Amino acid sequence: MVKDYRKRPLPIKAIQWTGCNLEACKMFLGDDYGGTDSSNPMDRMMLLIKTLEGVMSAEPWDYLIRGIAGEHYPCKPKIFKDTYEEIQ
Repeated sequence: MVKDYRKRPLPIKAIQWTGCNLEACKMFLGDDYGGTDSSNPMDRMMLLIKTLEGVMSAEPWDYLIRGIAGEHYPCKPKIFKDTYEEIQ
């Protein structure tokens, strides 16, 4: 039987990767920082993140999220803005 579910409102920590804030992102990611890669077709510096699913890349303006278990993962800006709101 199909049921409806709602995402629980749990606070998360996040930082936006701008392409110019590498040191802040490295500090945020800690051991999950996997380096950078600039060998993509758009010549953008990609940030590599060690996630539970393997190494993932973040483009400039993607958000880096720390989940409730301390895991890190990237999130596209539109999805981030549709899913999260800043806590005041």
